[in-house]
Amino acid sequence: MILKETMNPTQETSPNKAMNAYIILAEGGTGELVEKKSRFIATLRPVESEAEAVCFIEEMKKKYWDARHNCSAFVIGQKGELTRCSDDGEPSGTAGKPMLEVLLGAEVRNVAVVVTRYFGGTLLGTGGLVRAYSQAVKEGLEHSLLKRMCPGMRVVAETDYNGIGKIQYLLAQNNLEPEHTEYTEKVVMSILLPLEQKDRLIKDMTEATNGKIKITESGMSYYSEVLSYE
Repeated sequence: MILKETMNPTQETSPNKAMNAYIILAEGGTGELVEKKSRFIATLRPVESEAEAVCFIEEMKKKYWDARHNCSAFVIGQKGELTRCSDDGEPSGTAGKPMLEVLLGAEVRNVAVVVTRYFGGTLLGTGGLVRAYSQAVKEGLEHSLLKRMCPGMRVVAETDYNGIGKIQYLLAQNNLEPEHTEYTEKVVMSILLPLEQKDRLIKDMTEATNGKIKITESGMSYYSEVLSYE
């Protein structure tokens, strides 16, 4: 389920550079699972580079130094260009890879996860390990903040004082608000429009003011929408 929030502009990009929506881990979280007395603790953290991911993994290993295993996975880059995973002593393919597959399946980028296992004395088998490590990551995602980064076009709209109320009403109907408004002889507003709605919204603003508006595109940027992991 997608929960809309006030548009939050982030990085600028060149108008000639293709922009696609992607999901990031905005705030990390922790999830826990107990399976046949083995305790699995998933800790997620936003990372921007492999070096950050490695430092986070080492930090978790030091924190949970007494655990049997600290398995890890991370995905970095808007298109998931860099991925790594580690079984940390578990049977090959039973921990790191399933953890990575959960992240890739959720299409989350710039994220690292460590699942710490305290052994409970009962062997789970390869299938049981895969299920436990996968479910632990899912539990962690449920307790994290995810955001979809969506492409937008920033425009500068200039109108008279008679048109400002109509523009504000139109924006509010579309869950938008100006980034900045300057009141001089005219009213000048900076607005970040969702790229897929840009043409319609420009047309609506023009019609609402009976053409008494000047709209200039000033560059592309991302804005965010809050997501809930299910």
